[in-house]
Amino acid sequence: MMNAKRTLPAVLSTAVLLSLVGCTGQGNYTREGVSMAKERMSFLKSATEWELARQAFLAGDLEKALRKVDTSLEINDTVVKSHVLKGRILIEMGNLGTALESLKTAAALDPEEPDAQYYLGIVYERINEPELARESFERACDLDDYNPVYAVAAAEMMIDLDRVEEAKVYLGSIPMAENNAGIRQSLGHIALIEQDPAKAVQYFQQARLLAPDDAGIAEDLIHAQILAGKWREAERNIALLLKKPENKDRQDLMILHAKALMNTGRAVEARTIYQEMVSQAEGRSDVEGWIGLANASLMVGDMRTVRKAATRVVQLAPDSHEGYAIYAMYHREAKDYKSAYSSIETAIEKLPNDAGLYALRAVILGDMGNNKAALASITHAAKLDPTNAQYARMLTDFTRGAYAAGNATSE
Repeated sequence: MMNAKRTLPAVLSTAVLLSLVGCTGQGNYTREGVSMAKERMSFLKSATEWELARQAFLAGDLEKALRKVDTSLEINDTVVKSHVLKGRILIEMGNLGTALESLKTAAALDPEEPDAQYYLGIVYERINEPELARESFERACDLDDYNPVYAVAAAEMMIDLDRVEEAKVYLGSIPMAENNAGIRQSLGHIALIEQDPAKAVQYFQQARLLAPDDAGIAEDLIHAQILAGKWREAERNIALLLKKPENKDRQDLMILHAKALMNTGRAVEARTIYQEMVSQAEGRSDVEGWIGLANASLMVGDMRTVRKAATRVVQLAPDSHEGYAIYAMYHREAKDYKSAYSSIETAIEKLPNDAGLYALRAVILGDMGNNKAALASITHAAKLDPTNAQYARMLTDFTRGAYAAGNATSE
């Protein structure tokens, strides 16, 4: 009994101790649960503010976007995408210094985040640090080489750094190079830089097949086709673009269309387009439109319109050579060679190193029978543009006296 009595308090003490230990463990667990719940709530609040910031950013409300992303970061400043979004907002606001800080923070928090590197590249590009921009874009591409935007940005910086061949090789090494419109388009731009319009046409055609609704690619293809002398193909593509409602009144496309028509022997249609353009309020002061109208009218023999266009060009651009060159052609067609010669001389004064003007002067001098002066003029034209086959033929003809209209006179 004595032993039993002595052990009873001990047993009770152990029970109480176990009870106290149990209470302590439950308290820690409860506090952990509360802490985790608060953390989850913090994360949710931060994510909500980030989403509101993103929506405001996409809507163009930059002030609201900045407030919301700052609130998100106040709640949780370890979220990488919040720092990236803040950097993007600040880039749009023109605050490049603070944007750089935000994006560097994002990159430090997660060196494997490609967007942080990409937008760092954009900031470096805008503050005229092309080498740092290239490094950032390439790093973004290394982290995600299936995002063509990163690869194209890196290649563009290489081009800006005069490393065109490196850019071409780099783009060709990207995994999706064969099947991405943006990369094929960039390779087309490189081909144009390398003065290979035929190759550029191939790249732009491939890009267009991959992205048939991309207007930028369609326009790149048209320009390459024009440079490659593929006027018929260019005309068809321009006509397709002009059928789209958003392009209906685009003066630049209308001028390109008229030029393409001119180069496919459809001068009457081209003249109609030019007449339509210059008759509209915004086209009455369009020098290029009036020059085009003059050229088209010359081709169809509408000399009255040629004279009207020449007068308008001289009024709009008195310091330019075009109006006087048109006058020279008009007077020559009228067989007023003295006025034609006076006009071409004025044109040459305005633009003294243009081979075409000297070639036209040679023709006018030939019409006047001054073969010696004509020969000197076409010789000068051929020197200015030695690769022009037409000038070489004219030089041969004048040397033989084929352009002499009468007895040669001394100059």
